[in-house]
Amino acid sequence: MIVRDRPSGLRLFLLLRGSILQRIRWTLLFNTLLATVVTLAHGSLFTFKITLTPIPFTLMGLPLAIFLGFRNTTAYDRYWEGRKLWGDLVLRTRNLSRQCLSLIELNQPVDPLDRAGDVRVRMVHRAIAFVHALRLHLRAQSDDALLQRWLPAEDWPRVAQSSQRPDAIMQGMGQDLALCLRERRIDPCLAAGIDATLSAMTASAASCERIRNTPVPFSYTLLLHRTAYLYCFLLPFGLVDTTGFMTPFVVAIVAYTFFGLDALGDEIEEPFGLESNDLPLDTLCRAIEINLREALGERDLPAPLLPVDYLLT
Repeated sequence: MIVRDRPSGLRLFLLLRGSILQRIRWTLLFNTLLATVVTLAHGSLFTFKITLTPIPFTLMGLPLAIFLGFRNTTAYDRYWEGRKLWGDLVLRTRNLSRQCLSLIELNQPVDPLDRAGDVRVRMVHRAIAFVHALRLHLRAQSDDALLQRWLPAEDWPRVAQSSQRPDAIMQGMGQDLALCLRERRIDPCLAAGIDATLSAMTASAASCERIRNTPVPFSYTLLLHRTAYLYCFLLPFGLVDTTGFMTPFVVAIVAYTFFGLDALGDEIEEPFGLESNDLPLDTLCRAIEINLREALGERDLPAPLLPVDYLLT
């Protein structure tokens, strides 16, 4: 995600970091060159004069702009829903750490390093592993060393073999809660509250998977993509007789708008990726890790992730 103050003046037109221009630059350049050739040839192709009036472009441009706007609204809804789900995970993990540390009764103080002997610490560590596993799962990545750091050694073979690692880790938290009930370390009514928190975390993870696994229908994207390209490639022939030598400039502006909206929709409809405008899952996971380790009483905490060249990952 790009994090920076809104630039002003000329800098607004010169920024490339986070701009969609890098994705469409070659298509935009080709379209502008085509408009230049059409202008120099006065709308002729191999001595054959192609005459198009502006009327078809007016009729087609308005609905195209509306549908591109609708598609970008749909893509942004997916992006914003993903952000709300991760915000909910931040809340739920904080609640989980509070519930575990205050409601589970053990006759010993909390030791942040005693994962084997303290079920409270073990559950909080599993929550850290859960959010990291979800981030890796959504991005189709793997970091076994990171997950092993937060999981009991006896858990790792089961988690490593699972195709759904976040769910496997969540099952471990459920088993810890069941152990506390069997050993009467928590009242059943209070345990139901912790179980509700675990269920809410599972629901957030499943919703993130739904967004990742259900793209915008391809036929809809393809129709808008083709229409935008045909419109922009034919536009010089409809403008050259009325706009003259300004045709390449006008075509470049229109093409930048339509190609840019088309590419931007493609980019933000998958909010959990690694592109510049995707959600900063690394930063969110680091924030959750800091919160939970601090709740355990740790003092040697990692620093929050900061933007590098205005990019927050």
